[in-house]
Parts: sequence; structure tokens; C-alpha cells
Amino acid sequence: MKITGKWQEASGQENGRATARVVSCILFLLPAFITGCGSILPRQDTPVAIWKPEKPAAATTKKGGGYYLNDGPGDNPPANLDAIPDAVPKAEPLHKAASRPYTVLGQTYTPDTSLKPYKETGVASWYGRRYHGQKTSTGEIYDMYAMTAAHTTLPLPSYVRVTNLKNNKSVVVRVNDRGPFHSDRLIDLSYTAAYKLGVLAGGSTPVLVESIDPANYSAAPVYASAPKQPEPLPAATPLAEKAQPLAAPAEVVASSGHFVQLGAFGMQENAEHFRDRLKLELAQLSDKLQIYAADGLFRVRAGPYQSSTEAGQIASEIKNALNIKAVLTTR
Repeated sequence: MKITGKWQEASGQENGRATARVVSCILFLLPAFITGCGSILPRQDTPVAIWKPEKPAAATTKKGGGYYLNDGPGDNPPANLDAIPDAVPKAEPLHKAASRPYTVLGQTYTPDTSLKPYKETGVASWYGRRYHGQKTSTGEIYDMYAMTAAHTTLPLPSYVRVTNLKNNKSVVVRVNDRGPFHSDRLIDLSYTAAYKLGVLAGGSTPVLVESIDPANYSAAPVYASAPKQPEPLPAATPLAEKAQPLAAPAEVVASSGHFVQLGAFGMQENAEHFRDRLKLELAQLSDKLQIYAADGLFRVRAGPYQSSTEAGQIASEIKNALNIKAVLTTR
């Protein structure tokens, strides 16, 4: 309510007098207040404690630490991991939300929206207890003991065969999650899939990833075991009769030069399969990889090179890349 006229003037005078009385009282009491309180004022040479926030306690690490972001194996993994079967491919509708483009750490990914052929080599890693029981990109619950995997762009869900290029072990997994979001990694495996492939010890391993069409799926892997050692020849069979000509004309080899031998097989099919894998992993040497058939064996080798020094350097590079023991040969 607005006050006007005499009421406003009277009110102003009364307020002025009240203010004057308050100021007088304060001026009268101020010296006594300062004298009485002087004994508790800190001295200028007395250090004054300043409060500082305590540092947070160091984070504790779960049992079995040493893994990225406290990830790692579970405390009580099943005893029969070897008995867990591979994933069985079947036709499934693609997850709509997981098929849309997305961005992680500044990188945009565009998932495949159809089951088209896919074949790629790269590094496989694995993820475990940190994500066990959490939702995957398809909304399913991640089970580190199931045969599953994560990929940045493959359709979800889909099925792939993963082959460890160091030991040639293969597994079939169901891709139902996104990741790994590292530029140097191709696929993230579940704990069990990594165990069956022999990836656990190294943490990450070079692998070949091949898509599987459920309509044409065969349970038998293309090459499920490590390359066999050269098979002994029957004593009664002459070596000349065992030697077989190579099927493809492109397999003509140079008669002389220095070579890097990477494997020897008793069956041409195994030699060709091993060579094809090397071409994927060693793309820079694909035009140098060849199969030489003699004495009943099919030798996979790289060459020819002009000198033993050059061949030795190539052998060293291959060993560092794939941990394959190479043998230098000269013809």
C-alpha cells in the first residue's frame, strides 16, 4: 500500500529519530566492545591455521588387477571353459537402434545394415568382469563366459569366425556389442572366446575375422588347428612319384635366388590356406609369397631376393610381426 501526505511525513520523522538513537548507542558501546574482545584477537606473528581439503584415498584395485580400467578375469571362472560350444549361426533380425551411425571419442562409425561378406585381419582384445552383467549395445546382458564379441561396424547381431593367426585356432562367436574403440584393435572377444583362441595370455593377438552367412553355415572350420609338421614319406614310395605339380599356373617359382621359407606341408590344400592367410597379414609381401613343391612337400616361402642380407632382413621383419620362425634357403 502506498502511503502519502501527512502519514508519509510523520513516518519519515519518526524513522529519522529512531535511526539517530541507534547510531548513538553504537558509538557509545563500541570502545567497550573493542576493549573486551581484544584478548581473543590473534597476533600478527601467530600463524593462523588454514583449512585444506584432504586428498581422496587411493582407489583400491580388485583382485587380479593389472588390467585396463580394473577389467580382467572373474574371481571364479567355470572349470569347463573348453566344453562351452561355439555360437551357432542362425537368421536373426537386426537391432534397429544398434544399426544407426554413432560417435564415440570423436570418431563416427556407420554400422553395416545387411549381412554382406566381411573378411579382415587385425588385433583382437577381450573384455571381462568390468562389463559382466552390464547391457550390451543390443540391450542383452553381457556374459563373459558366452561365445560373443564386440565390433564397431558389423551388423548386430551377426556371426563371425575368428582365427588366431599365431596358432590357427578358430572359434565362432555372435557379435552383439559395439567396440573396441581403439584405432589399433579390430574386435573385442568375450573371456571364453579369448580363452579358447589362446588370446588371454597376451591380452591382444593378430586375428582373421570372417563373416558367416547363417544360410550357408558349416560347423566345420576351414582350418581349425596349427599347421602340421611335414609328414614322413613311406619308405617304399620313390620321392619323384610323390612330388606333385602345382595346380595354378601362377605358382611358377624362380629357379635361383634367396628365399625365406615360412612353412612346409604334406598337403597342397594346407599350404595354400597358410599362404592365403600370410597374404592377408603381410600385404606388403603378397606378391613375393609362393608355394614350391618338391620331394613330396609344399613349401610356403617369400622371394626370390638378390642377397642373403636382404632375405635375412625380411625374415626378421616377419618374425617380429607374426612370431613365425623363418628359414633362409638358396637355390
